[in-house]
Amino acid sequence: MRNPFRLLIPSVTLALAACVTSAPDTSPRPEIRAEEAPVAVEPSAESRAFTNYYRSVQTRLISTGLLRTDGGGPDTPFSVDQLARNFERIALYDEYTLENGQFVERQTPSRLRRWSGPVRLQAHFGSTVDDAQRAEDASVLGTYATRLARVTGHPVRTVNSGGNFHVLYMNTDSLSASGPLLRELVPGISDATVREIETLGRFTFCSVYAFSRSGSSDYIAAIAVIRDEHPDLLRRSCVHEEIAQGLGLPNDSPAARPSIFNDDEEFALLTRHDELLLEMLYDDRLTPGLGPEDARATIQLIAAELVGGPS
Repeated sequence: MRNPFRLLIPSVTLALAACVTSAPDTSPRPEIRAEEAPVAVEPSAESRAFTNYYRSVQTRLISTGLLRTDGGGPDTPFSVDQLARNFERIALYDEYTLENGQFVERQTPSRLRRWSGPVRLQAHFGSTVDDAQRAEDASVLGTYATRLARVTGHPVRTVNSGGNFHVLYMNTDSLSASGPLLRELVPGISDATVREIETLGRFTFCSVYAFSRSGSSDYIAAIAVIRDEHPDLLRRSCVHEEIAQGLGLPNDSPAARPSIFNDDEEFALLTRHDELLLEMLYDDRLTPGLGPEDARATIQLIAAELVGGPS
C-alpha cells in the first residue's frame, strides 16, 4: 500500500524575514479557546470525498494494527546506537528540497535547525470547522504544547494572537483560498510555498513549513496544515507529527521505532523514543548549524546519557 502520509517540512528562507516575528509575548498564558466564527459553511463535493477517503484510510490502518497510541513497549526496544542514528537521520537530513519552484522528495544531509526564541502556537480555523471541533482542537493543541515544553525544556505554549507557529485547521476549500492569510502570517513567504499549500493533493495528509532567516539555522516562523476532513485519530496524529517536525525534526527514517517519524504509520502519537529525540534536539551541547559529521560524537554522548546500558 502506498504510504498515505506525504509530509512536507522544507526549511524555507525568507526574503523579508525581519518582518516575521513580533516582540516576545511575556504576558500570562491565556485560556485556550476556539476562535469565534460564523456558522460553519457546507464543504464542497471534493472536500466531502476527501472526508470519506480519510475515514476509510483510518479504519484500514487501525484494523491492521497500525496507528498505535501506546507509545511503544517491550516489543519496541531501542539501544543507544539506534537512538543516536535515528536522531542523526531525522534531525540532520532533509526529506524535501525546493527545486525549480516545486518541493521535491530527496534525502540530503543538512544542518541542525531549531527555535532559539519562544514558540507560540496559534490555531487558525477554516469556515467549515464548527464550534465543537474548534474547542476540541484548541484543547488538544494546548495539551500538546505543555508536553513539548516539558520534554524540550524550551518555551512552547499556545496563544490566541501574536503566534509564530501557525496551525491551520482547514479543508481543501479553505486551503485553496488561503494565500492572503499565509502572506499575512509570514511576510516574505515565497509564491512557491503559498502555491504548494493552496493546492495540496489528497495524498498529502498534513504538512509543515519552517522558516529561517537567510544564512541562519534558527527557525523564526512555521505553518502547519491539518486537514479538517480528517477523522479524530488522523487529526491528532497530524498535530503530533507536524508540530514536532516543525520544532526541528524534519525527516523520517524507516529504522526509527517506536516513532511517528517513520512512514510505516505504526504509531499515531508521539512516543517515548520521540520525546528523547526532542530532548536531544534542544540540548545546549548541540547548536544550530552543526552538520552530521560535526555533531555525531555529541549525539552519541547525549544518547548514552538518556538511554544508558550497552550500545
